[in-house]
Amino acid sequence: MNRSSTPGAGHALPDSPEPFDRRLARGVQRVTAAALGPYQTAIVRIGFALTWLLFLLRELPHRHELYGPDGPWAWGMGRRLIAQNDAFTVLMWSDSAIWFETVYALALLSALLLLLGWRTRAMSVVFMVGVLSLQNRSVFVGDGGDNVIHLAAIYLVLTRCGQVWSLDARRARRPDAREAAARQDGPESGGEARGDLVGPLLWTVLGGFLLAATYYSDTNGTTWLLVLLWVLWLGNALWWVVCRYAPGEPRTLLDVLANLTHNAALVVIMAEVCLIYATAGWYKIQGSRWQDGTALYYPLQLDYFSPWPLLSDLLGSSGVMVMVLTYGTVLIQVAFPFALFNRKVKNVLLVAMMLEHAGIAVLLGLPLFSLAMISADAVFLPTAFLVWLGTRAGRGRDRLLSRPRGGVPDQRRTDEEAAPRTLVG
Repeated sequence: MNRSSTPGAGHALPDSPEPFDRRLARGVQRVTAAALGPYQTAIVRIGFALTWLLFLLRELPHRHELYGPDGPWAWGMGRRLIAQNDAFTVLMWSDSAIWFETVYALALLSALLLLLGWRTRAMSVVFMVGVLSLQNRSVFVGDGGDNVIHLAAIYLVLTRCGQVWSLDARRARRPDAREAAARQDGPESGGEARGDLVGPLLWTVLGGFLLAATYYSDTNGTTWLLVLLWVLWLGNALWWVVCRYAPGEPRTLLDVLANLTHNAALVVIMAEVCLIYATAGWYKIQGSRWQDGTALYYPLQLDYFSPWPLLSDLLGSSGVMVMVLTYGTVLIQVAFPFALFNRKVKNVLLVAMMLEHAGIAVLLGLPLFSLAMISADAVFLPTAFLVWLGTRAGRGRDRLLSRPRGGVPDQRRTDEEAAPRTLVG
């Protein structure tokens, strides 16, 4: 008999399972040692920031009617509603037109800077404040895409979404910031080089606004959000002090807590997407219009949802196509949460859902809603595809700008090799 298969031969059996405590220790090490899904959180950050930026630019001529002093939902009515539902909006601090223009401009600027990845930790907070302030000012002008952005803006604050594809990551590769980049937390988490002055100055200004928000909290009842903002501000202040004066065990502990927070927020984003599709699919099953296959036909007959009348008439005239798209939509939405257990099936359904939202953008004239949903779906994109996409985009940018690459190493390849393992395939 082979000694390797004989008990007591001096080593474990080849097919013996790994002990549970070892697997548990490896799992804990994985979720505490690094912020998982760097490319997934980056694409989600870019997608939602781009969606909100395009929305604000599109509604720039109509901003006063939607959220400003000329809207049907007057400032006094909004104040009474917010006093009842405890929503947050800095627009309730004053009914001045100058204050409204300032908030709208800051919302535009924060969306642009978050898209570029400049000081992503601070910009994610300003982005969240801008989203909540405008959407809670007039709660009756939004749609499903606005609700997704509303939630994602809160979750992005808790993530390290600037590890890749950001100006923060680019700054961390500079010679004077090599030490900060080597910490694997990204400069957006407060790990800038010692000579950095922009970060502390930016957080000092934000602290002043936070004091003002606390002072005016009696007018808009936002206890939970104020607590979150103070925790974020004090946490970043503590991070800066520890990184500067105690870069040892205290820094390691804060790094573990930050990784846990990031990974938990990433799981919540993924769970939210699954919940959206699961509830939408099961409600569609219970609806008579989705059962008889006509749920798609009726919107195609409405002028409001027909930007291309000829295309809508062509699709609506085919009963088979309408039935296939109707039942296919229900099947994909119901099956997607269960498809996560199989990577190949998940990727196929993910492509189908993104194509579905692209079709909604074209057929029904809802581009920003579709972009918001595609941005949420992107959290499940495979890391290999995102790295390939980033490499292609970088090469296209270099060709567009005609920048000679010379002997400079390809940092994207370095990022691909050094990227931590992710929660998604």
